[in-house]
Amino acid sequence: MAVSGTTSGPRYKRILLKLSGEALMGKGGYGIDIGVCQALAADIKQAVDTGVEVAVVIGGGNIFRGLAGAAKGMDRAAADYMGMLATVMNALAFQNALEQAEVDARVMSAIPMPTVCESYVRSKALHHLQEGRVVIFAAGTGNPFFTTDTTAALRAIETECEVLAKATQVDGVYSADPKKDPNAKRYDRLSYDEVLTRNLKVMDGAAIALARDNDLPVIVFSIEESGNLLKMLRGEARSTLVTTSP
Repeated sequence: MAVSGTTSGPRYKRILLKLSGEALMGKGGYGIDIGVCQALAADIKQAVDTGVEVAVVIGGGNIFRGLAGAAKGMDRAAADYMGMLATVMNALAFQNALEQAEVDARVMSAIPMPTVCESYVRSKALHHLQEGRVVIFAAGTGNPFFTTDTTAALRAIETECEVLAKATQVDGVYSADPKKDPNAKRYDRLSYDEVLTRNLKVMDGAAIALARDNDLPVIVFSIEESGNLLKMLRGEARSTLVTTSP
């Protein structure tokens, strides 16, 4: 449910931003690039300064990916728990970057670890958001076999976010990987069912179905350009909107 916006004001009051773990590693092949974290934190600060309430879910693929571990013979549940812990590491690094940018932030983990961060409690998360704090949801749903895409959709719905913003390296959803296929078609709008039936790689099927069943709009946009988050919130960035009807 978007609020009325102009070219100078944001269209949404509360959003959930989904970042991939790979986004944090920048040009490296592994780990966390602190400079990238700081740049992303600066983008979020721009949004927060306009009054937008921001929640964040970050993947863990830059450190460990559960599916990759399972594919090499690990027990899937154990591999997924390792992936959840990787998201906690990313969340703590990103919290630090936000605080350096003078943005108040909290990490809330689905797996209790009180010496490291807060445990996820919906009412506390809502309170933090209402107080203008950025909330970073870590450790997935706390259960194996669920991706951070599904976590993002779930937490967005639980915390009454108006939109799920999926940050990627490209400016929307394409019919194929535009980096590999120069003829790939870009979409401005799609329905949830079109994403599922065409098997478009926006988010995993469970996340899209959850968004559809709860009427949660999904916007896919590029995070590569500095300041693009605020442009997306103002309706000025190239992006793809996934909603009930295209």
